Amino acid sequence: MEQIEKLKEQLRKQEKLASLGVLSAGIAHEIQNPLNFVINFSKMSDKLLNDLTEIVEDNEDKLNPDDREDMEDIMADLRENMAKIVEHGERAINIIQGILLVSRGKENEFLPADVCKIVKEYVWLSYHAMRANHKGFNIAIHEKYETNIPNVMVIPQDLSRAVLNVMNNAIYATWKKAQTAGDDYKPEVSVSVDTKEDNILITITDNGEGMNDEVKQRLYENFYTTKPIGQGTGLGMGIVRDIIENKHRGKVSFESTDGQGTTFTFTIPIKK
Repeated sequence: MEQIEKLKEQLRKQEKLASLGVLSAGIAHEIQNPLNFVINFSKMSDKLLNDLTEIVEDNEDKLNPDDREDMEDIMADLRENMAKIVEHGERAINIIQGILLVSRGKENEFLPADVCKIVKEYVWLSYHAMRANHKGFNIAIHEKYETNIPNVMVIPQDLSRAVLNVMNNAIYATWKKAQTAGDDYKPEVSVSVDTKEDNILITITDNGEGMNDEVKQRLYENFYTTKPIGQGTGLGMGIVRDIIENKHRGKVSFESTDGQGTTFTFTIPIKK
């Protein structure tokens, strides 16, 4: 009976998450439209600024030197501001597209994707989610991405979910350790994407509380979690293994030392 009640509670949580997924997809779609306007008008304004610069240059002999210098400084500042608006607007668009991909992506559909981009996006989504839920907590993120990795055939929405689950666990482990560790403890997570032979290796390492022998043995067991009630479903690592090993025909491996930290590695065959 206890197992049945636990299963019912997990199902209720999954229903809630499914509803949140539909809601987030709707919100993401609504936000994307005004963001597109912001980016497009910023680009148009930058073109108008270039036109203004040409007019100023054509009439610079008619302008007071001090006025011309002030105008050039103002135009330089405006151009820099426009570039920042476009940069951060496009980043927001990428985040929204990632949310839509997770919520609407076709089941088990392999698509050519930039693995480094997927990993980076969801590493930072996890980071910002933790910062939002735990005010005042901060962590150093170290990233290393091999350059010139070609697009690889993966299931983007599933791979992003696997990265997010492991990253969430890594950050949670450092936050948990920070509650009892001294002031000398500096929470850190290192992330890397490399190629080795015909595989892509995604590695996430934290210096959190690590895992004891029991946790290691039960890591992939459904509904087993070390998190407090309401904070973990106990399904995350089982889903990760299913995504990497069953769907992508890869391998999930980990090394962990109790009290010192954990490293997870995804080895995914490069499917061209």
